[in-house]
Amino acid sequence: MAHIIVVGNEKGGAGKSTVSMHVATALARMGHRVGALDLDLRQKTMGRYCDNRRRYLEGEGLDLPSPRYIELPQIDQSSLADGENAYDVRLSKAVSELEPDSDFILIDCPGSHTRLSQVAHSLADTLVTPLNDSFIDFDLLARIDNDGEKILGPSVYSEMVWNARQMRAQAGLKPIDWIVLRNRLGAQQMINKMKMEKALERLSKRIGFRIAPGFSERVVFRELFPRGLTLLDLKDVGVKQLNISNVAARQELRDLMTALALPEVTIRF
Repeated sequence: MAHIIVVGNEKGGAGKSTVSMHVATALARMGHRVGALDLDLRQKTMGRYCDNRRRYLEGEGLDLPSPRYIELPQIDQSSLADGENAYDVRLSKAVSELEPDSDFILIDCPGSHTRLSQVAHSLADTLVTPLNDSFIDFDLLARIDNDGEKILGPSVYSEMVWNARQMRAQAGLKPIDWIVLRNRLGAQQMINKMKMEKALERLSKRIGFRIAPGFSERVVFRELFPRGLTLLDLKDVGVKQLNISNVAARQELRDLMTALALPEVTIRF
């Protein structure tokens, strides 16, 4: 069976689609067969990223390793059994279509609570949650006191992940490996940054996730999207000399892929 990676939280602007595309493409470039789904049926940022990639590569006559992206299939409402949810069926059919030819299936979730996102979390073998270095984003995981020191209790997203874990346990599936990424980090060593680090460390022990490094805030990620490219594609499209920022970003991707510790994956870039 394919190993399912779900990238999700319930807040936009945390870099989910950038992380999704880079993880999926990195796996493809290392020789793995990768399927991809975008559950944000309105914005479809991951879907547009993949479409941009397809069009750019076709226009340039390039053949670079890429994830196989498909849309959720439409279904006839009259075909549903009593009590059956249309979104559940659409997601199940999409996963079933990708699974025979995939080592990994990456599912990019919307930045809000939806039925599709909830079900996808229960399918996750690996759950990746990008988080801006802000207590506004941290509030999705846990409520804290006014000083940002004491954790008062889990918040809405953590409770949703807990429910997904319960569903997997009841089905006899292995536990979710949950990784929280400190993403879009600034370069400055600010007091808020140190408080966030300490708060995440305390919370990780309490509700059971691992902390991994994400990406720093870099212009290059915004520049890559229109062509559907990732950091690993730059040399293949004619960039002969990477600048210092691009080299550092590639190292961040390498560190991220290492931290995910995905099965049968050896980092080779």
